Amino acid sequence: MDLRNILEEREALYLSPRASLSARSKGRRVEEDPCQVRTVYQHDRDKILHSKSFRRLKHKTQVFLAPEGDHYRTRLTHTLEVSQIARTVARALALNEDLTEAIALGHDLGHTPFGHAGERVLNELVPGGFHHVRQSLRVVDILEKGGDGLNLTWEVRDGIVKHSKGGGPLQSDDPGAMPGTLEGHLVRRCDMIAYVNHDLDDAQRAGMIALEDVPLGILEVLGTTHGRRIDTMVRDMISSSLAVGGTRVCQSPDVEEAILALRNWLYAHVYQEPRVAAEFDKASRILRELYGFFRKDAEALVRFGGRRGPKDSLDVSVADFLAGMTDRFAMNLYQRLFLPQPWKLL
Repeated sequence: MDLRNILEEREALYLSPRASLSARSKGRRVEEDPCQVRTVYQHDRDKILHSKSFRRLKHKTQVFLAPEGDHYRTRLTHTLEVSQIARTVARALALNEDLTEAIALGHDLGHTPFGHAGERVLNELVPGGFHHVRQSLRVVDILEKGGDGLNLTWEVRDGIVKHSKGGGPLQSDDPGAMPGTLEGHLVRRCDMIAYVNHDLDDAQRAGMIALEDVPLGILEVLGTTHGRRIDTMVRDMISSSLAVGGTRVCQSPDVEEAILALRNWLYAHVYQEPRVAAEFDKASRILRELYGFFRKDAEALVRFGGRRGPKDSLDVSVADFLAGMTDRFAMNLYQRLFLPQPWKLL
């Protein structure tokens, strides 16, 4: 018996009856030989962790564009915080921790440079629109490994493409918009728990807001420190989910209302704050001009590192290239293409 079979039997013994067992995965798009020492979800986690797209997250904006301080979050640290929070809850609810981790690590692989500002620009420019969740799925299905993709399991792909809430509720009324596994539901909630807390923390660090600015009702429910707020949200999710027999992942009404209120407050007072918006206007200009440049010159797209898929339109290929860029790559390329360079004597 190989180690994978032992791990699968252990899952069947110890995980919740509602957990997604590795041995019962719906499988991959392309069949491949199973690993002898890892379950399919462990294997997926490792595929994501070792991908180029994952490494590029360290230089992609979370909220603050190219911050000079060392302690501001990036898209990578956001991803790691989501993973840590989600794994804690998954373990407490006896859900599949490996599947949870794989979804969490892969959920933002398709995010653009310059955060949601970059996403809005591409959504305006690309025919048919652009959304980072669809791009994340495209990254793992097609773009990684030179066009072969990572060939992940159905459960991980489903969790990635259905993690986003936008400005909507944590629990959508549309069943088709919700993940097909409880692990996917869990990551969807933990994504918001992570970002409302760390974005508030970063905004305080930047001197943009003070804790006293946050409505008192939110703080009374969630707590007045970063650690206390996360602890409140995590404990509440665990206790509320256990209270319904683990049939769904949920929060108590008071805590869920406070989480959504904090998200809405951050949109108004941080994400759309004039100084932040001004910098993202500049970033938007960079992506617009790069998009226009490569849309007119397919050869330049390939020359500078883009890729033309055999079935892809030029618009899609340009969007793939721009979405995959880090902030600094986009800014350096813009400078190279559009700004005069110092003359170098031979």
